[in-house]
Amino acid sequence: MKLLVCSTIIICYNSNSTTKTILYYYWHSFNGFVVKLNEKEADKMAVVSVFPDEKRQLLTTRSWDFIGFTQEVERQNYESDVIVGVIDSGVWPESKSFDDKGFSPPPAKWKGSCQAFDFTCNNKIIGAKFYPPLHHNALSSKDIESPRDSSGHGTHTASTVAGNSISMASMLGLAQGTARGGVPSARIAVYKVCWSDGCNEASILAAFDDAIKDGVDILSVSISESVSKTNIHFKDVLSVGSFHAMKHGVLTVLSAGNTGPYPKSLQNYQPWAIIVGASTLDRKFVTKVKTGNNIAYEGISLNTFDLKGKYYPIIYGGDAAKKRPGFDQDSSSCTYQFRK
Repeated sequence: MKLLVCSTIIICYNSNSTTKTILYYYWHSFNGFVVKLNEKEADKMAVVSVFPDEKRQLLTTRSWDFIGFTQEVERQNYESDVIVGVIDSGVWPESKSFDDKGFSPPPAKWKGSCQAFDFTCNNKIIGAKFYPPLHHNALSSKDIESPRDSSGHGTHTASTVAGNSISMASMLGLAQGTARGGVPSARIAVYKVCWSDGCNEASILAAFDDAIKDGVDILSVSISESVSKTNIHFKDVLSVGSFHAMKHGVLTVLSAGNTGPYPKSLQNYQPWAIIVGASTLDRKFVTKVKTGNNIAYEGISLNTFDLKGKYYPIIYGGDAAKKRPGFDQDSSSCTYQFRK
């Protein structure tokens, strides 16, 4: 495949220089490549289909019990042979959710690898790969050039799918219970395609291609629709990737998105994938604001700062930025003054 692509480009342009712009080859489970071309060059290639490389964005202890999938549900022995590929922002391997105590070596069907230099895969996280942004200057100081997660999103989704059962878990001491994934005994393969500025579609397709070749059974992808919001499946990378996964017997589970509910608010709707929407919650975490005259107001978020019993005046949130230099109207939060 690689030789064919290079030969085609050389013939079309009578030059070897264009081959330097080839960014990805897809050849394990489907044929394609990513290359930098202008419109005239793309037309000269006369390829079957072309679509631009756009950026996409990334879309608890009791969730499984709430939907009726309790810890007491009968489990099957073969669950430890199930490999879940997570295409996301990476993973934080030191989390207890990914401890491999009690796990046997990966199943023989696994053909993947661990491309991490700052951690070692184990019998729980059996594979890890990362796909740097196509433009190196797109990386920020927060990004880690490895499969390691720097945003927490990939770690969250991986633990939701297949995290170990962790007792006495809580959020700031609240909602103490057992945190667990849907299938705690399953294995995890990590494909990091998302960085601080988003997820390149070319990288997403490369991750699909690699995951299918590596031998995953299920793919979990919590990534939003494209900027252009195309409803044409053969021009949508999640549609293309999940379709080829389906052809190879790999089930793809996509998130429905974070918008809505209102008409046409679904961000993924591929007919050959499972689309999972958010549910309502059976609880909430709040902080009550108590005034000097003993009136309590219920907030919609948690306050993590120790006020030490001191009362503060109530102000308009937009005015908080005016209290200290370096804060603008958009960064107002009313909480910075307690960070001492």
